[in-house]
Parts: sequence; structure tokens; C-alpha cells
Amino acid sequence: MDSAGLPRRKALLAGGLGAFAMGTLSACTAKATTPAGAVRGRPEPAGPTPRTSTPAAAYARLMEGNKRWVDGNLQHPDRDPTRRQLVAQSQTPFAVVLSCIDSRVPPELLFDTGLGDMYVLRTGGQAVDAVVTGSVEYGPLTSATPLVLVLGHQRCGAIDAAYKAERDGKALPGNLEALAKALRPAYEQTVKEGGPDPVDRMIRNQVRLTADDLRANADLAPLVEKGSLAVVGGYYSLDTGKVEILTGALPSRTAGPTARTTPEPSGTAAGTLPPSAAPSPAGSP
Repeated sequence: MDSAGLPRRKALLAGGLGAFAMGTLSACTAKATTPAGAVRGRPEPAGPTPRTSTPAAAYARLMEGNKRWVDGNLQHPDRDPTRRQLVAQSQTPFAVVLSCIDSRVPPELLFDTGLGDMYVLRTGGQAVDAVVTGSVEYGPLTSATPLVLVLGHQRCGAIDAAYKAERDGKALPGNLEALAKALRPAYEQTVKEGGPDPVDRMIRNQVRLTADDLRANADLAPLVEKGSLAVVGGYYSLDTGKVEILTGALPSRTAGPTARTTPEPSGTAAGTLPPSAAPSPAGSP
């Protein structure tokens, strides 16, 4: 054994043990100053989001969330144990969203929402039947949900398939034919209008027709007339992440108080929609 190296090894070992002891002491001291039950380095969960009870406030909240999605400034609200416990026994969602099954269009992400915030229905191309209509009605009729949004999206595969099947006179396989049948009114409207990019036009027509039908629904129409409900149609861009409103209007007056604590977004006055909400003339993009 190298006797000359032994003192150096003893010195290194002593130094290492000393550093370990000091590190252990520091950790104990830190634990002693941390309140009992607290988790160090983890923020306290956010409080519950206030109730949104008017169409204008619900619309503003959706658009604020979509802007965060577009900008990449997500808040991920209502996604913690506190929120889970709050909505475990009851719910009061502020919107009903009928969107496509497309994996790239999850409403909870597009509008930066969380547990208990929205009723979400997803069908191919926003196709509607009696069960879907009844599910849309559920929120406004049982929870006083103030907003219904029909949301189509860019490059919808379901509508593309339905358009081509109708154009070529070929039936789709299995129950997909029922989907094509449900989308036929939008196809017929698109053919009637003419113009380029018929699939995208059919997507937009499907949104408008579906939203208009729901707005005129025998059970929803009285709520729309009273001003406690708005039914709008929107289009989601896969390229930009932005939601564009195609059809529908918010009531000019509010129906009751709102618990909103943030202002309406700039350029969107309460009770109105942006200029893009006005229905486009036939043949326009």
C-alpha cells in the first residue's frame, strides 16, 4: 500500500463526511421551517372560477380562452383537486359545445377550460339526430347554460368523405352512410352555391345549418327569445388555432347578473359578436 497516499485519502474521506453532515443538517432545518402538511415548491390550487350566467359573458370567456390557446399563454383553469371536489356533487357549465370527433379539435383545450366548465358533444362533422339534439338541450333546460356553440373545423375528414360520397353517388360503408345522410342538407346547400373549395364550404354550411336549426328548436327558441340563451356557430382553424364565429348573435340585453370578474375582451362589446359573426353571402369564403 502507498503509505504516502493514505493521509490524503483520510483527508478526502473526512471532508466528504463533513459535507454530507452539513447537507443533512440543512435539509432538517428546511423541513423544520416548512408548515406541517405543506408541499414545498408547489403553488396553492386556484380558487373556483366564478359562475358565468349570461350569453355575453359565456361567449367572452370562450374567446378569452381561445386567445390564450392561440398565443400559448394557457392558464389550465379548473383542473386541480379543489375543482374536482367542488363539482363532485353538482355542475353548472357555462357553455354547450357541439364539435367534431376529430382528435385535433378537443374543445377543453381550444378554449382553455377545465372540469365542470362545458358540456361537450362530439360527432362526425357535427352531425345531429334526436339523441344529439336532446343532449344539447340538457344544459340550457336543466342547468341554465347560457351558450351553445356549434364548432366545425378546417379539413374535416367526415365532411370530406360525405361530400365525395354524395358527389360520386357511392354509399359509405356501415353506419357511415347514416353520417352522410345527416350531412346531406349541407352538401345540397354547397352544390347550390357553387364556387371553389366545396369541402370547406360544406364544413361552414354544416355549422350554419346546425346552429340555425338548434336556435329554432321548439324548446330552445323561447330561451333565445328571452335572452337567456344564445346559439352560435364557429369554425376552428387547424393552422392557427383560432375560432371564427360564422353565425348567431348575442342578446342585446343581459338576462340576469353575471359573476364575471374580468372585463369583456377588447373589440367585443357585451351583447354583440365581432363582424365575422355576420352570415356570409352565398358563395363567399
